[in-house]
Amino acid sequence: MYSVTRLYPHDTSFQWNKEISPMPRSIQFRAFGGPEVLEIVEVECPAPKSDEVLVRVKALGLNYTDALRRRDPSFGNPSLPASLGYEAAGIVAAVGKDIAHVKVGDAVNVLPVFDISRYATYGEMAVVPGRAIIRQPEGLSFEQGASIWAMFLTLYSAISDDAGIIPGEHVVVTAASSSVGIAAIQLLNLKGAVPVAFTRTREKQQKLLDAGARHVVAYREVDAVEEIMRITDGSGIRVIFDSVGGDFLATLMQMAAVNGLIYVFGASGGDQASFPLATYIRKMLTLKGWTPRKDLFLDDESLARAVAFISEAVRSGKLTPALDRVFDFTEIVAAHRYLESGRQFGKIVVRV
Repeated sequence: MYSVTRLYPHDTSFQWNKEISPMPRSIQFRAFGGPEVLEIVEVECPAPKSDEVLVRVKALGLNYTDALRRRDPSFGNPSLPASLGYEAAGIVAAVGKDIAHVKVGDAVNVLPVFDISRYATYGEMAVVPGRAIIRQPEGLSFEQGASIWAMFLTLYSAISDDAGIIPGEHVVVTAASSSVGIAAIQLLNLKGAVPVAFTRTREKQQKLLDAGARHVVAYREVDAVEEIMRITDGSGIRVIFDSVGGDFLATLMQMAAVNGLIYVFGASGGDQASFPLATYIRKMLTLKGWTPRKDLFLDDESLARAVAFISEAVRSGKLTPALDRVFDFTEIVAAHRYLESGRQFGKIVVRV
């Protein structure tokens, strides 16, 4: 968790808000495990360093990586007690002396572009790096502001540039009812591609069609490979975005086109994968692990371009936040249970 330095009113090294509580609530876990390990505790209010911003959190976005960090000691190697979260929206409560792009009182969003072993957003107050703070796009609620950035930034560069997607081509998105899956469908439509949404059953089929998918494949109810070959007239899929991983990769390889490109950005289906090397070699496939860390976490210019594009697209209605449910801060255990249930369609947000 972030270091806790007491915020004293007489400290003039940063701007500060006199309404700051000296002991805000924070969500922590002292043991690894299920949602029940999460607890609400009071902590001393942290003070921002010269290049940091203190945010009075109004809403925070939940991501599946939060659950992985809470369950798995090897995920980020957190020291206990630890906190979670890298997405939030709120009001600037204090700024370090080197911060000039926002000021106390501004409505802001926290971008997921920092080391989660050093910072956290699960609390009433959160200190984050200055480069992770932007003014909240016009017209958004705090709940929406806390929901859109991991959703759209995760695959933004892959879809806009890296994959070389051309108008009219079919592109598969697995776990399509997740917030990142819905974002991928929207981004693909902006590219003129034909999104093919993968989901386990037909339960969410109409919602996915309404969200912009052109085809929906309920892969537990139909032969997914056969269905893809029907949709593509036997040519297969050149670009696949997958957050399932595990043995499902073998199925994706069977439906991939020659010279196909499979982006793997999650492992909800298991961390270990098994697939036929003969298919992999014969089709000359590329299996590409993907994270926005290199171009967005570390490159300020790339991040600025992505944020500007997404902000304008959201403002103009070309991209739309996909909120599923909003929980109260005190319902964090229930919110994490829902996060792991797979029942959601879009983003889960906690209102602080």
